[in-house]
Amino acid sequence: MSNKTSRRNFLKAGVAAGAGLVATRAGAEGDPKITSVQKWAQELGDGVDHLPYGAPSRFEADTVRRNVPWLTADPISAINFTPIHQLDGIITPNGVCFERHHGGVARYDPADHRLMINGLVDQELIFTMADLMRFPRENHVYFLECSANTGMEWRGPQMDGVQYTHGMIHNVMYTGIPLRLLLKEAGVKTSGKWLLAEGADSSGLTRSIPMEKALDDCLVAFKMNGEALRPENGYPLRLVVPGWEGVSWIKWLRRLEVGDKPWHQREETSKYTDLMADGTSRRFTWEMDAKSVITSPSPQMPITHGPGQTVITGLAWSGHGTIPQVDITLDGGINWHKARMDGPSLDKSLHRFYYDFVWDGKPLLLQSRAHDSTGYIQPTKDALRDLRGASSTYHNNGIQTWAVNAEGITDNVEIS
Repeated sequence: MSNKTSRRNFLKAGVAAGAGLVATRAGAEGDPKITSVQKWAQELGDGVDHLPYGAPSRFEADTVRRNVPWLTADPISAINFTPIHQLDGIITPNGVCFERHHGGVARYDPADHRLMINGLVDQELIFTMADLMRFPRENHVYFLECSANTGMEWRGPQMDGVQYTHGMIHNVMYTGIPLRLLLKEAGVKTSGKWLLAEGADSSGLTRSIPMEKALDDCLVAFKMNGEALRPENGYPLRLVVPGWEGVSWIKWLRRLEVGDKPWHQREETSKYTDLMADGTSRRFTWEMDAKSVITSPSPQMPITHGPGQTVITGLAWSGHGTIPQVDITLDGGINWHKARMDGPSLDKSLHRFYYDFVWDGKPLLLQSRAHDSTGYIQPTKDALRDLRGASSTYHNNGIQTWAVNAEGITDNVEIS
């Protein structure tokens, strides 16, 4: 099937609706998997001391992060992808949260870690981890998305799997100190309008953050999903910048310098811009706009059960608030249906949606369309290209299309 197709040529008939049987009827002699005592039920299992730190079942060994070797010259400065097609709910397990590194994972004793606040402050301070543990802490669930997520799709379908098209994202509960409390301790001068955050890894990555955002909802986090940050996610300390692109969430956070202007205005302005179709650039494009994607069915999760009762599920998110509604289409946008939103609806967090229907075995063109709490509606990829051209890299939040054939095989396509 071509990656560029017409929705009307592809879908010449509607999708059947109605009730369908889900359970398998037992034969005359029954199913021995349930009528007979199985081998594993006749043997003693492992004791409570077998795995002091638990691990997933060996039958779930395929649920792992994956990288794409040809994307970068070396995995030290590269990215891997969350297996969002194999997950449910909204919380990403720590072991599969995607990674983005510029100099590999920094590993060191937290007793040696220090956080400095300097620059335009009343008093420069240095905190140990023990010092930081004395500050009030908060818990918040936020998504973290790389601005390059879905970036390879600007020029058309490229990656055969939602893990690779949309997997530069995860959603966890962060425990940390409101950044404003630490800045208050140092005393920010009235001329302090910007904050430079610096990491302790070998790349020394830095990013500038407006003081208004720093004093709003940023956290200096030391735990994720209740346990210490994983080394690949910034252990022992990272910055959390809710709703903003992941490059601002500095890992292995070692320094916060208060200044009167953005450092990257001089050094790396391109990191804060998006190229437009007319050759101009949008400046300071930090927030992640509303976006959604169907995670199942998808190329890595085809329909294997044949026609009948079928569940569509996916994720939606917005850096501007919550997601009150997601629409689903089975025919490439001719008809739209409201998805069922499920689970907690949290600010700047992933939202889980479902659409339950009876598949008649005919081809489908699946899309999801997110609405966020500001009234913004997720655009099509063509609408984004009309505005920004096809040479962009970052902030692609266009609607994704999956084509499902009569056998349930699912492909990454675009429709005209």
